[in-house]
Amino acid sequence: MSNPSLLEDAWKGFRIARIEEPSESEYRIVLEPDPALMPRCSRCGQRCALVHDHRIRRIRDRDLLDRRITLELPIRRVDCLRCGRSTERLEWLSPHRRLTRRLEAWVEALVQLLPIRHVCQLTGLHWHTVKCIDLRRLEATHGAFDAEGVTRLVMDEFALHKGHRYATVIMDADTLRVLWVGEGNSREAIRPFFRLLGEHCRHIEAVAMDMNTAFDREVKAHCPQAEVVYDLFHVVARFGRDVIDRVRVDQANALRQDKPARRVIKRSRWLLLRNRDNLSCEQETRLEELLRANQPLATVYLLKTLLKDIWYASSPWEGFKRWRHWYRLCHESGLPPAIRFAKRLKHYLRGILASAQYPLHTSVLEGINNKIKVIKRMAYGFRDNAYFFLKIKAAFPGKAR
Repeated sequence: MSNPSLLEDAWKGFRIARIEEPSESEYRIVLEPDPALMPRCSRCGQRCALVHDHRIRRIRDRDLLDRRITLELPIRRVDCLRCGRSTERLEWLSPHRRLTRRLEAWVEALVQLLPIRHVCQLTGLHWHTVKCIDLRRLEATHGAFDAEGVTRLVMDEFALHKGHRYATVIMDADTLRVLWVGEGNSREAIRPFFRLLGEHCRHIEAVAMDMNTAFDREVKAHCPQAEVVYDLFHVVARFGRDVIDRVRVDQANALRQDKPARRVIKRSRWLLLRNRDNLSCEQETRLEELLRANQPLATVYLLKTLLKDIWYASSPWEGFKRWRHWYRLCHESGLPPAIRFAKRLKHYLRGILASAQYPLHTSVLEGINNKIKVIKRMAYGFRDNAYFFLKIKAAFPGKAR
C-alpha cells in the first residue's frame, strides 16, 4: 500500500491513521475521524457537532488481492438536537454490522455463482454469516408475495427431506414464476397460499396438479370457479407403476420354468416405461421383439399410448370419445390391473377432459424439481427451510408476459 490516500474515499468520514501488518495474509487499517467532516445522526441524517462518546470496532472490508482487510475505527454516538443520542450514520457500513457494504455486495455476487461453503473458503467468513447476507438479499428481492395478473396456476410437491417429508411449490403457469413454496403437502399446508391470494382467488381460471385429493379440495374451497386440470405426467407415471409393472411381474412369474425368457421380461421395465422417442435404435428393436413375444405387455403398452392421446384432444368432446374408447379397451383386455386403474381414473374424468380447454401440465415443475435438487446439493443441505424456499423463488423469477 504505497499510496494509502487512494483508499480514504472508500471510508467517508474517516482517514487512515496507520496501516499494520499483523500477518502475511492481512492488513489492519486503523482509521480516525476526519476533522473536516461532522458525523451525521443515524435517525434524521443531519450533521451533529456534539459527540457523546465512541467505541472501537473492528470491521471486515473486501479483500485486497490475497490480503484480508480489517478496519479498526471509533464508532461515535452523537448528541442530536432533534433525535437525542444515536450512533452516527456511515454510508459504507450498515447499522450494527461488522462487514462493510462493499464486502456484503461482493458476497451477494459470489453466492449466486458458488456454493456457500466455497464462498466461505474464499472470503474467510463463517457459513452463517454468508447465509445471513444472502438471506437479506433474497428477502429484499423475492420476499414479497405478488400474484398480480395471475390467472392459471400449477401445483406440485417435491421431497424436502428423507422420510416422506414434502414441500409444495406453486407457480404461475403463464410466466413460469414460482409464487409460493411451503412445507407439507396437505390442505393445511397449502392454505396460507390462498390466504395470501385473498380476493384474487376469484380471478383464477384453472389449476394444474397431480391427483392429490388435498390439493383438489383446497382449490375448490377457495377458487370454486377454477377448473382443476390433472397432469398427464403423473397419471402416466402411475399407470406405469400400477399397471405395466404389475403385468410385467405377473408375466415374469408365469415364466419361472423358462429362465432366459423370464430374465428378458424382468429386465424390460425401463423399455416399457420410457417414451418411444427417447429410445435408441437398439432399444427400440428390443422393445418390438418383446411386444411381439408377449401379448399382455403389448396390450398395456398400447393402453399407455392411447391414454396419452386423451390429453392431446382438440376439444373436451373429442377427449371424451378417446376416453370412452380407452376405457372400453381396458375392460376388454381382461387384465385386472388395467381394469382397476380405469375404474379409479373414472372419478377424475372432469379434470382429465379439462386439459383440452386448459392445456396445462406440471412437466415444467418436474424440471424445477430437478433444479431444486441441484440447489440442495450446492448448499450441502439447507438448515433453514425459509431460506431454501427463497432460493427456489430466486432461481425461477419467470419471464415477461
